[in-house]
Amino acid sequence: MKKVRVTQVRSAINRPKRQKLTLLALGMKKLHQTREFDASPAVLGMIDKVKHLLKVEEIK
Repeated sequence: MKKVRVTQVRSAINRPKRQKLTLLALGMKKLHQTREFDASPAVLGMIDKVKHLLKVEEIK
């Protein structure tokens, strides 16, 4: 299964509560924090909801 590396590059301040909760579900608590995930449909859906706050890279 492919993996993705996700880094938070924009703040969650002044964002809707749903977006803040999605970031927390992804484990993003601070700016420039990086996490790696398997590219499952559930994770990709969460990433898509807050893609304007994240930098996403595919890991080979």
